[in-house]
Amino acid sequence: MKDKNSLIEGPILKSLIALAVPIIFANILQTAYQLTDTFWVGRLGTAAIAAVSISFPIIFLIISLGGGLAMAGTILVAQYKGKENKKKMDHITSQTLLMVLIISITLATIGYFLSPIFIKLMGAEKIVFSSAVPYMKISFIGMIFVFTFMVFQSLMRGAGDVKTPMYIVLGTVLLNLILDPLFIFGYGFIPAYGVSGAAIATIGTQGLAAIIGLLILLRGKHNIQLHLSDLTLDYKLIKKMIKIGFPASIEQSARALGMSAMTFLVAKFGTLTLAAYGIGGRILSFIIIPALGISMATSTLVGQNIGAGKMDRAERIARLSSLWGFLILTVVGIITFIFAKQISAIFIPGEFATINASALFIKIMALTFGFIGIQMAMNGAFRGSGNTMISMMLSIISLWVLRFPIAYILSHHTSLKEVGIWVSFPLANLIAAIITIIWFMAGTWKKKKLMGDQKLTKEVLKETIIEEGLN
Repeated sequence: MKDKNSLIEGPILKSLIALAVPIIFANILQTAYQLTDTFWVGRLGTAAIAAVSISFPIIFLIISLGGGLAMAGTILVAQYKGKENKKKMDHITSQTLLMVLIISITLATIGYFLSPIFIKLMGAEKIVFSSAVPYMKISFIGMIFVFTFMVFQSLMRGAGDVKTPMYIVLGTVLLNLILDPLFIFGYGFIPAYGVSGAAIATIGTQGLAAIIGLLILLRGKHNIQLHLSDLTLDYKLIKKMIKIGFPASIEQSARALGMSAMTFLVAKFGTLTLAAYGIGGRILSFIIIPALGISMATSTLVGQNIGAGKMDRAERIARLSSLWGFLILTVVGIITFIFAKQISAIFIPGEFATINASALFIKIMALTFGFIGIQMAMNGAFRGSGNTMISMMLSIISLWVLRFPIAYILSHHTSLKEVGIWVSFPLANLIAAIITIIWFMAGTWKKKKLMGDQKLTKEVLKETIIEEGLN
């Protein structure tokens, strides 16, 4: 009851901060996996950085295909938490884990065997190809661990517990800091695996995180519990979760495909530009973490308040989180703009041409970070209400209607060349934020209903069809 009151009653900003800060810190730590890889691999040179950079969008794409379904668990757990229905929360926990595990094994197998084809399609040069393929294959082997912990985080977040996953990630990231250089450069009886060593270290620590997460769910001392006896497919619930989660999967997949397409454009300009894009992309993924934390906190708060029947409060949460998302990322963007070159130099010291290229990319992006904050906060509200379809459409518009076409036109049909790709980021950020605000103000997102009997399930399907037709 205490957790419930803290999220559906009292000051909104206090609840938002209480949820967002641990999520932000956990996401910073998660990103530290990638940044640590980039830091140590950067000591191997520009070609090694390019190998990791060209692999990341494909790996992210495969994760996204199944990861969106975990979002359904977050949404449903949050709304049933607001309704104080623990039995439903536990059942959703078991079914979400079972569904995502099956999907993760399937996608990991496909990704492993198709890794060489993926790298070829990305247009990697020969020197990059030889390192990128084993790095990607090893990463796919650990996919089941990534998915398992992803589900654990999502379910715990829906229940309002954001600190436990944060502590687990903290421990595994610290371990990764030790294992990365050990496997990349070798020591004693451990051979130097080079770029592949970064993947070996990462999946080892992610496997540990997944095991700990499962043990916590089985013990059931954190608001939510996994029951082994409940691990038989509930087809009705699975169908409902797919209806909710599939648009989120499409959204994340569209984002990952957008990254892959942008990487394909960048690769045409050579290894140096690809490495610069990889560094800039990693910095971007780190910088937007505050917005991602606010977005996830907003999803939980909006979901629990809708479950408690407090729609007006849910709307106030969305507006407040959008304002703070804009302010925080604007400040972060200004700081990043000022120190762009110094930040780039951390990842690839001594490579002055690459440093200058990545610093230019970062500076061009930085001053529009605040608009990313608005978009992500409002998308969090859409997801928390169950309107994953709206969030999906906005993501597709941002990446495929705006960013990629602008990047292609400016890089191929103007004298800007690769700089045209950099310019597409701020233009897309600004336009996408305006579209998101208009969609939010229209208020259609407040009409979705997820909880209830079969009649309400049909209503969800009907509303989804209406949304698809209108949008």
